[in-house]
Amino acid sequence: MLITFEELRKIKHNLPTGSVSKIAAELDLPEQTVRNYFGAKKYSEGGEVVDLHVQPGPNGGIIEIDNPRIIELARQMISEDNAS
Repeated sequence: MLITFEELRKIKHNLPTGSVSKIAAELDLPEQTVRNYFGAKKYSEGGEVVDLHVQPGPNGGIIEIDNPRIIELARQMISEDNAS
């Protein structure tokens, strides 16, 4: 899956409050790993490296995502929040 860094950050900023915790719990990941997925770089705080590959370019470049499960859950949570 390919997405711009700008799009990835937009998804993160549109997540309802508490979504990072819910995604982490559902996928049995540390919360910081989910934050790192959306652009944070805090690996010393229990976060792991996620399967993202950055291709430099304008607006943060293009991100290649090996496992889209986190982004799929994020989009589902945004959709559910907008429906309510």
